[in-house]
Amino acid sequence: MIGNDVIDLAQSRIESRWQRRGFLEKLFTTPEQLLIKQSSEPEIMVWMLWSMKEAAYKIYNRQTKIRQYIPKKLDCTILIQENAQAKGLVSCGENIYYTNTIIDKDSIYTTAVCTLADLDHITAVENKNIFKDVNGIPYLYNAAANSYQDVSITHHGRFEKLAVIMK
Repeated sequence: MIGNDVIDLAQSRIESRWQRRGFLEKLFTTPEQLLIKQSSEPEIMVWMLWSMKEAAYKIYNRQTKIRQYIPKKLDCTILIQENAQAKGLVSCGENIYYTNTIIDKDSIYTTAVCTLADLDHITAVENKNIFKDVNGIPYLYNAAANSYQDVSITHHGRFEKLAVIMK
């Protein structure tokens, strides 16, 4: 399974006031708040953690069919952060999701998967032959194989990304 999330940094600066009182406490665990406060770029850390939560939530929703607002139940850990990339994991109850985040001057893009090995098999696709089930969960139709494949779709501001796991 796969999840993804993109943050348009210019759009987030217009839409969000992440520095307002109570914002961080509402969305982030105490260790995540500490990461944000200790970061040399707290705005980037806020949106990276949020992107990790959103990408993992898409898998959680696909697995459970439960749609609920649970940002503090999605607990982010950053394992490695170098230059413009971070690898991490997000836990939600007993579920663990592995993440890869790419940061550039315009956006933050995170993909999440259920197994670490799947991080090496993520492929971008175009918005063609997308079908959503009764729960709003998207699938990519493969006409050649007459089958459906998990796909994750994200859009924010100027960006839209679709991703699948290809083995």
